[in-house]
Amino acid sequence: MRRLERRLLRRIGWATMATGASQAAAPVISLSLLRGDDNPAARHFFGTVGMFMVCTGGLSAARPDDRAVTLMTAAQKAGAAAAVGLAVRRGVLSPLALGVAGFDAFTSLLALDYARRLG
Repeated sequence: MRRLERRLLRRIGWATMATGASQAAAPVISLSLLRGDDNPAARHFFGTVGMFMVCTGGLSAARPDDRAVTLMTAAQKAGAAAAVGLAVRRGVLSPLALGVAGFDAFTSLLALDYARRLG
């Protein structure tokens, strides 16, 4: 099970990097997919979040056996899930974004379980 979790977390890390890079480069695409407001502030902040996704995803992909990295990945994904859920509740993003929040919540639980296995 530990090997499977490690592989999943690395792949999720690479996917987080890729989606973060696309979000940083073209935030309007991500905003339109999630039916978010398209204004200069939203594009700026979505792009900034994308840059941080590249950083955290890359670290997670590169160092999946580092317990501190895995715990911070869990925290980042839990925070992202909560933030996206709150954005949906406030009407900033459409309910389609709940899929993103659910995936981030799942990833957070996976990372916590893997960190537990690392000891």
